[in-house]
Amino acid sequence: MMIIDGKKEAALLREEIKKEILLLKEKTKKVPGLSVILIGDFTPSQIYVKNKEKNSKEVGINSEVIKYPKDITEQEVLNKIKELNNNPEVSGILVQLPLPKHINKEKIINAIHPKKDVDGFNPINVGNLASGYDAIIPCTPLGCLHLIKKIEKNLSGKHAVIIGRSNLNGKPMAQLLLRENCTVTIVHSKTKDLKAECQKADILVAAVGKANLVKGDWVKKDSIIIDVGINKVEEKIVGDVDFESVKEKVKAITPVPGGVGPMTIACLLKNTLECFKAR
Repeated sequence: MMIIDGKKEAALLREEIKKEILLLKEKTKKVPGLSVILIGDFTPSQIYVKNKEKNSKEVGINSEVIKYPKDITEQEVLNKIKELNNNPEVSGILVQLPLPKHINKEKIINAIHPKKDVDGFNPINVGNLASGYDAIIPCTPLGCLHLIKKIEKNLSGKHAVIIGRSNLNGKPMAQLLLRENCTVTIVHSKTKDLKAECQKADILVAAVGKANLVKGDWVKKDSIIIDVGINKVEEKIVGDVDFESVKEKVKAITPVPGGVGPMTIACLLKNTLECFKAR
């Protein structure tokens, strides 16, 4: 059994990005720019944005965090996005979720120019990914695929099961694995025999937000387990997979924390670089 070290893989990816940005800077005298809009004082969002800013600066990306109070109007945010869309120094735009209830998430995501949508949430990018065209890919599924391919380079013919059907993780993860010629099953809260479906998986991606849902008898021997879940149980952070009961049965597994999380931010930096190069 191998524990997949997301911190190590993220550090390697950041180093690659840093080197490429240095080369681009020498050629063009410019570097990528990332603008992050943070609304309100939700603590997890503040921590996440702070980490994004720190990592961006470390690889040579110009990072700007635009902070607004939680009572800012939707129109003010849309006006700012329009301004950033038109700013040639800004390669990527990210609006940190969740948003206050009075701000329409769909409107905000749709307002970001598809070529600056580093989260990959704009419907144009979603449609392009589903159609097999070039697209900006959501950061967490992209990070998951990177980790899977570190264990198994050729995924053709593998049976992948994804727990969760969210627009952020489950659906784009399915599209990415279809591209790799996997047979893909998405399971969710209405699936009749969740356990039986999971037992068929050569690759299992758990992204549902239910602590320790996947037990040792849910998984296939020598499978690859990617745990996207982040849940708090008695002051401890755990995933969607019961790590202790699963780990000895499988080929490889991501821990929580230290698995998928670090790769999400590293892939955000990668997307920002790709947006800069595509200008």
